[in-house]
Amino acid sequence: MQRRSFLKTALAATAAQVFGQSEAMWGGPVLDTHLHLRRDADSCFTHIQGCGVTKAVLLTQVEDEDRARQEVQKHPLSFVRSVVTDPARPDAAQAMRKAIGEGAVSVGEMKYHLALDSPEMRRVYEIAAERNVPVMMHIQNFPHFAGERPYNTGYEHFDAILRAYPKTNFLGHGDLFWAHISADVPTDRGYPSGAVKPGGLTDRWLSDFPNFYADMSANSGNNALSRDPEFSRGFVGRHQDKLIFGSDCSCTDGHGGGVSQNNNPEASRLNGKCVARETLALSRQLASPEVFRKITWTNGVQLFRITS
Repeated sequence: MQRRSFLKTALAATAAQVFGQSEAMWGGPVLDTHLHLRRDADSCFTHIQGCGVTKAVLLTQVEDEDRARQEVQKHPLSFVRSVVTDPARPDAAQAMRKAIGEGAVSVGEMKYHLALDSPEMRRVYEIAAERNVPVMMHIQNFPHFAGERPYNTGYEHFDAILRAYPKTNFLGHGDLFWAHISADVPTDRGYPSGAVKPGGLTDRWLSDFPNFYADMSANSGNNALSRDPEFSRGFVGRHQDKLIFGSDCSCTDGHGGGVSQNNNPEASRLNGKCVARETLALSRQLASPEVFRKITWTNGVQLFRITS
């Protein structure tokens, strides 16, 4: 009994410390739904402490599940995990079901050279609906590096998928997803700048489909929401129940140290900066305190069904 009482007391003290840190920095708890598991898993904990994140979803390849489990067990108040695998693998469905059954709270980030309506991706959508977890997709057609091929092609017709899988919760992410907040999408760059032209596909579909959500992470989300602040305030207000905070940050310390955005040359605007901090600060400028709390905690907790 003494040991059990000690563990409860220690857990409560840790929770108070974690939540207190986020409260001091951001006025309440923060959930980062897009933090990739790193080779040195402890650096994930260093990162969230540095930027004031309370809890993070570790995006985890099937091959790295043991490392992710160890990190979750080591910091149960700070981490949960997803499952990521190439859907073209013969054992992909089995691997995803197994991981979800063992605690994975989401599928993704799905970043493969497939069409959004391909048979392989359709199987992913079916499993996500079956297990009631969201699926996060990286949608990109412009290369960041020489020779890079598009991911999840066919976004212009994605509304057909949203209709076909109403029980699947989709979380959009990536350059092309965010470029389509505007009706004017250039083909010569991944991160458009300047004024947004109303009527973009992403803006419309977030309104039209209850199963479609927006992952705010990376330079793609930050760039889209900072390029036209007047438009973004309206966008955030319209979609306050659909916006999910994530960082996709690769800095080492939660303060901008080390490498930012995997040295993506198109994202050099964030060099030396922590993407989590930058997007949290931007969100606080664009949203009321009540809406800020939704997009940084409540929406993600509900969508990912995080209970502790």
